[in-house]
Amino acid sequence: MTIKEKLKKMIVEELNLEEIQPEEIEDEAPLFGEGLGLDSLDAVELVVLVEKNFGVEIKNLDKGRIAFQSINSLAAFIEERNQP
Repeated sequence: MTIKEKLKKMIVEELNLEEIQPEEIEDEAPLFGEGLGLDSLDAVELVVLVEKNFGVEIKNLDKGRIAFQSINSLAAFIEERNQP
């Protein structure tokens, strides 16, 4: 399972998005607003989930905003920080 697939599954299951399946989430779709419709509470939960599942901390709000734009940007953020 790729990072993108893990992220999609985690978002759907952990944020209780019952109306969507992980494979229906487009890689470039916005996670917040008109995309998946996540809100600020989801963002906090997502920060915790990324740290718990991928060992990546998101401490900087500006970097977090960039990382949480889409599945692609979040996967790239995680991959960049998990480089040896």
